[in-house]
Amino acid sequence: MARIGYARVSTIDQHMDLQMDALRAAGCERIFEDLGVSGGRDRRAGLSAMLRVLRKGDVLIVWRLDRLGRSIGHLISVIEGLKRRGIAFLSLTECIDTSSAGGKLVFHFLAALAEFEKSLIRERTIAGIKAAKARGRCPGRPRALTDEQCEEVRTAIGAGTSLQDVARRYNVHPRTIVRGIERR
Repeated sequence: MARIGYARVSTIDQHMDLQMDALRAAGCERIFEDLGVSGGRDRRAGLSAMLRVLRKGDVLIVWRLDRLGRSIGHLISVIEGLKRRGIAFLSLTECIDTSSAGGKLVFHFLAALAEFEKSLIRERTIAGIKAAKARGRCPGRPRALTDEQCEEVRTAIGAGTSLQDVARRYNVHPRTIVRGIERR
């Protein structure tokens, strides 16, 4: 029976020290990591590698439930998959141990809260973007080509210049040229 840890941070600017220290203190023999990967992504290199290594009788340990995932569907899918394989799950912060009935109940409740939090963040982001647009601001990075350059690109492509040549001329990727043509 091995105790296997999993740690994740969403951005490369964040640190895993707290998670790693807690997982080591919990007796994890091996710890898999995903650095700079959103919990909303179901496919993660560290998570996939860890799931391949786990065997019957092992215990998967995470510092917090949201380190494993943000979607209730994904969390339940992973935990149910572990259960079918005879692998226990332990979340240190929430004291969730799926080897008990109470732990299973707490897991489902907290997974629902994690998904609710993700939805709130998404709603606030969308509202912020709408507010910025209403004030005349365009969120995101500036466009690589101005409207005038897009018109020049359209003319050059129409005159037979290749997409690659136009892209080189404006020092952008050919896909940017295509988007510029489609923009108007």
